[in-house]
Amino acid sequence: MEQFRQIGEVVGSLKALMIFQDDIQINLRQCCLLVDMFTSAYKTVADQIKQNLRFEEKNTKWKLIEHPLRDLLRIFKGGEMYIRQCLETKNWWVKAISLYRNKDCVEFHIHNLLCCIPVVVEAIEMAGEISGLDQDEMQKKKVMYSLKYQKDWKDPRLFQWKFGKQYLVSQDFCNRIDSVWDEDGWFLLKKIQEKKKSGGLSLRHDKQLADIFLKNVCGSETMDDVLLPCATLVSSKDYQVRRRLGNGSQYKEIQWLGETFALRHFFGDIKELIPEISKESGLFHPNIMHVLCGFFGRGKERMFLVAVDLMLQIARGMEYLHSKKIYHGNLNPYNVLIKARNAIKDGCLQAKISGFGLSSSISLMQKAPKSPSGQLPFIWYAPEVLTEQEELGIEGGNLKYTKKSDVYSFGMICFELLTGKVPFEDSHLQGDKMSRNIRAGERPLFPAPFA
Repeated sequence: MEQFRQIGEVVGSLKALMIFQDDIQINLRQCCLLVDMFTSAYKTVADQIKQNLRFEEKNTKWKLIEHPLRDLLRIFKGGEMYIRQCLETKNWWVKAISLYRNKDCVEFHIHNLLCCIPVVVEAIEMAGEISGLDQDEMQKKKVMYSLKYQKDWKDPRLFQWKFGKQYLVSQDFCNRIDSVWDEDGWFLLKKIQEKKKSGGLSLRHDKQLADIFLKNVCGSETMDDVLLPCATLVSSKDYQVRRRLGNGSQYKEIQWLGETFALRHFFGDIKELIPEISKESGLFHPNIMHVLCGFFGRGKERMFLVAVDLMLQIARGMEYLHSKKIYHGNLNPYNVLIKARNAIKDGCLQAKISGFGLSSSISLMQKAPKSPSGQLPFIWYAPEVLTEQEELGIEGGNLKYTKKSDVYSFGMICFELLTGKVPFEDSHLQGDKMSRNIRAGERPLFPAPFA
């Protein structure tokens, strides 16, 4: 009974939200269909409970329907969250890009509802067979419930005519399920095209986002239509790389347009990958990773100059430390702090070296931890430092760091700046075996474009 009451609360909440349905600018028709099906499902369950169960038996014979109703409640709450997401007015562009081809309404929420309703109805009927005290009445209920499972009702058209409303597969619902996704996509496309024609996209960034949307809709096999300049992404005011995903550097978690996304970054001949990227960006399913959009590093020369500038700044900082007879010994990307040189996001960065002197002395008292992304620190150490660590033990004594060992670590940082790859991330060897190979002379390999 409690689950059914909560389902009623969700239905009431949905009806209150749909008072503002004119404010839903993305997937309006899908939201309306979902609310209508939820309302019809609630009425079906209410009618079934009213016809088959007794209120005074709610603490005894209603046990059979508790789990099915709990699953139905979960589906209703998930649908409510989807509608709230579509109704939310913030981050309109990111919703337009991510939701306009999103099939979660039909393929996830409605799919789950259609799977759950027969289970709930059957559970209520089973509970109804044992409801009451009149044995003759209970036997008649069993006969009545069994009629719908006769062979004649296996014909889809007959079943739809007789039970379509009860099981949410009426002709009206089926027609709407088939059409709402295309209708919402068409209306959103038309709205953005009208904005472009009327000059409603005053900001350059809005025009770039409109291009992302329109190019994704049109679907093309050429690079100019499938991919956009990476500046569209990185020049966004709130663009931020949060962390690496996994042990490598290919996948990163980023913030863009107020939302969190996974970004895949790789090097290669992009023209050969255009057909595959175009194909993947056209796949839409709740259980398939959706490629929202692609960006191409047209400003590769600019990024290269930024990387070289950072390398020069780190080199100057290390040159100063060495002039003071200070040897870092633990130079790695996590000890190089980066900040923008000014408030304008023009790509100009300032590097500051940390982790030497007092910080280094304190870290020697502790066991060397893994880096934030999971890499062991020895991949940045020079072979001679690893050899000395092997002889003394990681915590044994003060290691004799030198200018040459810092130069080696600087080279590993340059490798990551130029390639975007963590040194040795492609190696099949890990831990002590990798350390042994580094001491023996193994070095990271540059990707093909750099070779």
